[in-house]
Amino acid sequence: MKKIKVFLVDDHQLVRDGIKSLLMSSDEFEITGEACDGYEFFDKIKMVLPDIVLMDISLPKISGIELTKIIKKEYSDVKVLILSMYTNEDFIFNALKAGANGYLPKNTSKKELFEALNEISKGHVYFSEQISNIILKTYVKKAQIGETVEKNSDQLLTSREMEVLKLAVEGLSNPEIAENLCISTRTVESHKNHLMQKLELKTAIDLVRFAIKNKIIEL
Repeated sequence: MKKIKVFLVDDHQLVRDGIKSLLMSSDEFEITGEACDGYEFFDKIKMVLPDIVLMDISLPKISGIELTKIIKKEYSDVKVLILSMYTNEDFIFNALKAGANGYLPKNTSKKELFEALNEISKGHVYFSEQISNIILKTYVKKAQIGETVEKNSDQLLTSREMEVLKLAVEGLSNPEIAENLCISTRTVESHKNHLMQKLELKTAIDLVRFAIKNKIIEL
């Protein structure tokens, strides 16, 4: 099995050592290098190009966000997973705008870290549930349901399902959606079940991914 090549960037040696220990406990990953700042990173990355750069935002000399921008410009195939203690919306959205492929808080579990690395290596984006909820809460008012939603013969949403989806993305509860549309809560639940099945969505994380992919929310 081909291992996922990971490069670590964090200015704390103990943090890097801890992450290395976790990743080395699995035969899925290979540590290709580590650096304490952006300058050291660029000195080393040319030696072995990694699949994923796992890094903090708070770095000396060059921030993780600026470093992400440079990586995406100079090494477009390299993916970036942010692992940070900062979970406010400004840091999250600046990282995503810079091109980060995922974002995890530093209190994440070993299981979720491995899952994130695997998903990102496959070309997917990955956010922890905490980060997903922050994204949803921040951008619910910017949700725009329309031509951006993929439409085909198997997944075409009805006008009512579109209305329910729009209100759900805006953060309304089932009773609030029912009141807005003058229908029963049970009917709302039925519509939501149907549209979730059609769009193959199961969780809030799935909804974030779908919304970003289809430009329902703009980063």
